[in-house]
Amino acid sequence: MISSEVHFDLAKKTRRIEEIADLSNQESFWQDNKKAKLLTQEKSRLENEVNSFKELDGSYSDAETMFQMAEEEKDESLLQEASDMIAPLSEKFEKAELQKMLSDPMDPKNAIVTINAGSGGTESQDWAQMLFRMYQMWAKSHGYDAKVLDVLPGEEAGLKNVAFTVNGPNAYGMLKSEAGVHRLVRISPFDSNARRHTSFTSVFVTPEVEDDFEVVINPADLRIDVYRSGGKGGQGVNTTDSAVRITHNPSGIVVTCQQERSQIKNKDLAMKVLRSRLYERHLEEEKKKMDAIENSKKEISWGSQIRSYVLHPYKMVKDHRTGFTSSSADTVLDGDLDGYMKAFLTCKITGEWARGGDDVE
Repeated sequence: MISSEVHFDLAKKTRRIEEIADLSNQESFWQDNKKAKLLTQEKSRLENEVNSFKELDGSYSDAETMFQMAEEEKDESLLQEASDMIAPLSEKFEKAELQKMLSDPMDPKNAIVTINAGSGGTESQDWAQMLFRMYQMWAKSHGYDAKVLDVLPGEEAGLKNVAFTVNGPNAYGMLKSEAGVHRLVRISPFDSNARRHTSFTSVFVTPEVEDDFEVVINPADLRIDVYRSGGKGGQGVNTTDSAVRITHNPSGIVVTCQQERSQIKNKDLAMKVLRSRLYERHLEEEKKKMDAIENSKKEISWGSQIRSYVLHPYKMVKDHRTGFTSSSADTVLDGDLDGYMKAFLTCKITGEWARGGDDVE
């Protein structure tokens, strides 16, 4: 499987593991704890990828040998055994292929997701709630942990906005495909005349930046307000000034957190979100300087939806960037998003985005 070794950069990854191992044997390696931690994490990740490939390669070789034996001996039982060995390899190879797509430095990070309802009142707020549920179910199906940071309920139903983390391997790498405006077309459950409504909600996704990442924040640039949490959470939350709002004056970024009972914990979580937002802003500025933003990538604004979810008069979910489409809208809303995420990653690698901007009605 020499071609596959090249495809998965096996030699390059092996060399990098050896380089980090050599560095770790030097006395000066642990003098910079932050750098040592990052390199150790990188080495562990690369070792897992290399071991997974070697396991896949070994399983393939065993199955190939079994097929050759079955053909030489004309043994149907051996042929069936070889077929049974091949069946699980397809899924493993697909996972390895996906791992190769997740090559950006921030892809392995946890993700911070913010959902904001657009104009349209209850309709849009209910759509924000549906999207929140969709991402929660996607996270659960992958064994990820989704934790709410801040939530503002709608006046009648749904959510005005919600911020939450998704913790797990490559959470940001997968969820970055979801950043943009999502459009819903359906018969409104809030319209007594049963008319069709169109709702828009935006999704914002950033990587969770660790405390040891070099994002310099001057305390003098911060305004920190504490207030009484207004949501559900028990007596300890609702009767103390545990909620925290941090305003970063130079950038105008405001983050809030009120889910923990401790003001200190809420402040720590809010600072983590702020670091992530500042890092994301830095990335955006660098992209503008380099003029490397993909032509097909649209700003998050009304009228430039990345995906449409149609529930009436037919059911369809279409991603306008990749062209990936599913007629199982209910399944998608239950968290079946992997097809859309993989299509996005593939288009980022190939640069072949959907053309024409065609829409669904």
